[in-house]
Amino acid sequence: MSKTLFSKIIAGTMNWGQWSKSFNTKEIASMIVTCINHDITTFDHADIYGSYTTESDFGTAFKHSGISRQKLQLISKCGIAHVSPNRPHNLKHYNYRKKYIITSVETSLKNLKTDYLDALLLHRPSPLMNPHEVMEAVAKLGQEGKIKAFGVSNFTPSQVTLIASEVPIEINQIEFSVTEYSALHNGALDQMIVDNITPMAWSPLGAVFKSSTAQTKRVHKCLDVLTSKYNVTKDQLLLAWILKHPAQIHPVIGTTTKERVIAANNATTIELELEDWFALLIASQGHKVP
Repeated sequence: MSKTLFSKIIAGTMNWGQWSKSFNTKEIASMIVTCINHDITTFDHADIYGSYTTESDFGTAFKHSGISRQKLQLISKCGIAHVSPNRPHNLKHYNYRKKYIITSVETSLKNLKTDYLDALLLHRPSPLMNPHEVMEAVAKLGQEGKIKAFGVSNFTPSQVTLIASEVPIEINQIEFSVTEYSALHNGALDQMIVDNITPMAWSPLGAVFKSSTAQTKRVHKCLDVLTSKYNVTKDQLLLAWILKHPAQIHPVIGTTTKERVIAANNATTIELELEDWFALLIASQGHKVP
């Protein structure tokens, strides 16, 4: 499969549908246009979002918008069997059988009103993953032109190696932020640099605006100084912190606000000085680097 280029900032759609804002067709179309007009051309989905409804809502809005398919990239994820009135699952589990992967992708294509996904990701690792069976599904989908790239999400380095033993992995979407930085130390980002895997970071703002803890208070204190120095907002600095990493991470933003979409794109122009990057890490850790 050919290497797909994704926008530096990616729009996460999880909160656009029934799980949060319940945007109507016009509102979703407007969000798509705003993102594209500000160089955020990649949209991150999963089949389960909105209890299996958000992809369809997005697809209807995308068709309504009249935007050319060539102007955007669509990512979707499969593998989580989510308990929902829209699916016959009795309990939450993971399914990476060949038929399930293929059927999931074909359903996503139908819902998104597109002929192909720019990337398919396995949503979360399963203890029953069979790399050969995954390879067979991915190979068939690739040969049929239904997926352009393949990757994983929330996989550890050893789990990446397991699947990569049968099928090349181009993407690993992980949780990564100034408050959730374990990927700096567990080998995940190191592996992605060495193996030329594109990192994507979900929840890139971490817990900074979600909770008031000793950690987030230290981070806010540091951000108060840096926002004045760089004349930017705190959320822009948090994205700039991620963007500075040499693995060339793509933050997946979950905002449902147009103003924050625009602000997020402007973060790509911020060049954090080396000591300022470490100042935020130290604030989050609560101690100096070794």
